[in-house]
Amino acid sequence: MASFTERQEHQLEVIPPYSIIQCRRADIIEKDGKQVGKTYHRHVRTPGEDVSDDCEELQAVAAALWTPEVIAAYEASKVSVVSEQD
Repeated sequence: MASFTERQEHQLEVIPPYSIIQCRRADIIEKDGKQVGKTYHRHVRTPGEDVSDDCEELQAVAAALWTPEVIAAYEASKVSVVSEQD
């Protein structure tokens, strides 16, 4: 009888200057130890965003990089972009 397993791999990319984190998740399906399928999903997290539902690796990176100063700078950059568009 064939045995199917599923596992996930994560690849993180940090985008300067505000340490925005992009995560690519690969969902890998294996049958009897051999890969038979793979799909990808990408999502982005910005400074100050809740990452409690994300993988442990992303949580650790966010905790290390998203200081109060980085979060404040990111929020200020959003305000300046909105002001320029008005």
